[in-house]
Amino acid sequence: MENQAIIESFSDFKDEKNIDRVTLMAIIEEAFRNQLTKKYGTDENFDIIVNPDKGDLEIWRNRMIVADGEVEDENMEIELTDALKIEPDFEVGEEVSEEVKLLDLGRRFVLAFRQNLVQKIQEHDNGIIYKKYQDLEGEILTGEIHHVRPRAVIIYDDDQNELVLPKDQQIPGDFYRKGDTLRAVVHSVDLRGNKPVITLSRTSPKFLAKLFEQEIPEVFDGLIVVKNVVREPGEKAKVAVESYDDRIDPVGACVGMKGSRIHSIVRELGNENIDVINYTNNTQLYIQRALSPAKITSINLDEANGRAEVFLKPDQVSLAIGKRGLNIKLAGQLTGYEIDVYRDVDEEEDVELTEFSDEIEGWIIKELKSIGCDTAKSVLDLSIEELASRTDLEVETIEEVRSILRSEFEE
Repeated sequence: MENQAIIESFSDFKDEKNIDRVTLMAIIEEAFRNQLTKKYGTDENFDIIVNPDKGDLEIWRNRMIVADGEVEDENMEIELTDALKIEPDFEVGEEVSEEVKLLDLGRRFVLAFRQNLVQKIQEHDNGIIYKKYQDLEGEILTGEIHHVRPRAVIIYDDDQNELVLPKDQQIPGDFYRKGDTLRAVVHSVDLRGNKPVITLSRTSPKFLAKLFEQEIPEVFDGLIVVKNVVREPGEKAKVAVESYDDRIDPVGACVGMKGSRIHSIVRELGNENIDVINYTNNTQLYIQRALSPAKITSINLDEANGRAEVFLKPDQVSLAIGKRGLNIKLAGQLTGYEIDVYRDVDEEEDVELTEFSDEIEGWIIKELKSIGCDTAKSVLDLSIEELASRTDLEVETIEEVRSILRSEFEE
């Protein structure tokens, strides 16, 4: 009963960690064997009988009987005189089994055993958490914000497991407050030592894809499939969708009447601008849709090198490139092509900016080309205010450049 009483004193672990009795007894046996090995150098001569139903375990030590005075290893051998106290008809050379009580092993042994048991139970608990979240990788979780730190937000799930949302996985402009509920996707699950570290993300494309699945019934039911997602978190995203039912318009179903369906997703992402695009295997059409809202005149594809030359009317170039070049950048990521934008104009009526390299500094030409202005007329078509807002050029510099370009057409 002594062993059972001590084992029952560890039952708080079972209650705290929600470990079933069979698993707890297996962990107790392993912890006990570890401690025996530390004390005696081996546990091979010990038999441990576990009874999960009763919550008891019996410990038996097996030793070889030797003549009095010839004991070399007290753990493995026992003198005949001591063996006869256990059973009066024992003889030298026989093996004797003797039940061991935990208390007989000493208070230090029991304390060390308990410490080892705590460690083993923690490892078991960590293993369950690791496996659970490994299976949830790429899925959305909802938790409560517990701490807001400069480099990370700490979230607790329903089981009080700690989840981490690092700074680089947070949407710029998001505001976090202790006690608030937060949604994020499980980004990665790693082990640091024996402790699982669950990292969440709100910037991952998977987060946006999963929000579509949660908020749009046709996506959840599999009638519409999200083929690809690219994002500039907090600013702009492009989502390619495809319907397996010809009767369903995938873009219309995802956006909803006047944007009613996608509104909750946009709000969740801090008013991120989301373009929903109808996916197609036709590469030229796919690139054309990806560059929306710009209207394309023609496309030249170099499939071997993954490049696309896109020609547009001058008034469509800025739409294709977008604010800070985001539209063309995301379109390239979505389609997998490096997209080069060209103006569809009569070359005789326009002049390449590089032709003015003797009058305009190279870095200024490069700055103008970065916003799609690679010809004289493309610069002159934009106002001074628009050029100033879209580039890092001073107003005086822009006025000087425009004066140089105008003189080309006045001659």
